[in-house]
Amino acid sequence: MKWHYGWVIVLVGALMTCIGAGALFTLPVFLQPISQDTGWSTTGISTSMTIAFLVMGAAGFGWGALSDRIGARPVLIMGNLLLGLGLVMASRSTSLIAFQIWYGVVIGIAGGSFFPPLIATTVGWFEKHRSLAVSLVSVGIGVAPMTVAPFSRWLISTYEWREAQLIIGIAVWVLLLPMALMIRRPPAVPVDVAPAAHSISMAAPGPEKPGMTVGQALRTPQFIVLALVFFACCACHSGPIFHTVSFAQLCGIAPIYAVTIYSVEGVGGLFGRVAFGFAGDRFGVKPTLIVGLLIQAVGAGAYLYAANLEVFYAVAFVFGFAYGGVMPLYAVLARDYFGPNIMGAVFGAAAMISSLGMALGPAIGGWIYDTWNAYTGLYVASFAVGLGAAAIALAFPPQHRQQQSA
Repeated sequence: MKWHYGWVIVLVGALMTCIGAGALFTLPVFLQPISQDTGWSTTGISTSMTIAFLVMGAAGFGWGALSDRIGARPVLIMGNLLLGLGLVMASRSTSLIAFQIWYGVVIGIAGGSFFPPLIATTVGWFEKHRSLAVSLVSVGIGVAPMTVAPFSRWLISTYEWREAQLIIGIAVWVLLLPMALMIRRPPAVPVDVAPAAHSISMAAPGPEKPGMTVGQALRTPQFIVLALVFFACCACHSGPIFHTVSFAQLCGIAPIYAVTIYSVEGVGGLFGRVAFGFAGDRFGVKPTLIVGLLIQAVGAGAYLYAANLEVFYAVAFVFGFAYGGVMPLYAVLARDYFGPNIMGAVFGAAAMISSLGMALGPAIGGWIYDTWNAYTGLYVASFAVGLGAAAIALAFPPQHRQQQSA
């Protein structure tokens, strides 16, 4: 089999999502040090992440549409420049509002430039192994908690939070900008052209229309269901992802070990992305997604029963395995429903709606803790929303009859 550049895109995309997402999601590690140093409330700092998710969603739609027009490479370069700038300036903030602007708004805009363009580019390079390729690109998000989070914790222990965040911002520029130059537009016809029987098993009745516009796509039942499931899925896992490090410390886990729980989630996500990528190609995206959403819901609720580090590790692995595994499947669904020409814009729109769900967890979790001095309500709510996501996923349209018989 002839090697093609699509696998280079996968490798570079995985590295970029690892560093980019890792830099964005270091705030849970910084939460307690920032609060202790500045006196800012947990809710106030957590709101920075909420703002980032909201802005990232809207920006992702814009970045995705822009990448459809000019390609992913210039979009990623601009996003990387903004990400480094936001981290550097957030580290210099002397007020909560300034921190929220730099971390929430600027980093949020930058964060939206990664996933939609990279995923849209990746799916354009593949047909037969599409689910696996997309999952491998998103593996970087699972690796980030195992690498960037512990590195951030070490920087905070060695220096202090401001210097640590400054170093991470500079590292973003040094590492990500050269990688962005390696991204290329996909060919008109994917090199991996042999279609797999299950790779598009979730395509809607009536595939993409050749002349379908983004506006038409966003009004279809397929997009509405996709966006609602994506939203509920993210609403389920965003709170536990952001607050579990703090929750573990409240349960008596030392800070240096509490951070490793976040890393174990990343390990689980790493395995989940690969496993769910294979399962999506083999068994179809819909059943794979529903199973993953159910496991995610159970994992979120199970945190309430974690009484020691070993149990935290077990729950974190299962929870990370589930939410890490299902996230790439939404991009595969978007590609199967609407094709490659408007993939960036459509997936960016779905990601924008999902970011509303991601925005709920940090702020609501912080409010729950500040109000009741406990996180119980957060994990109960996450469990319920997770079950709701699985229920909504049942509404996905069935596969084509011709594909069923293929």
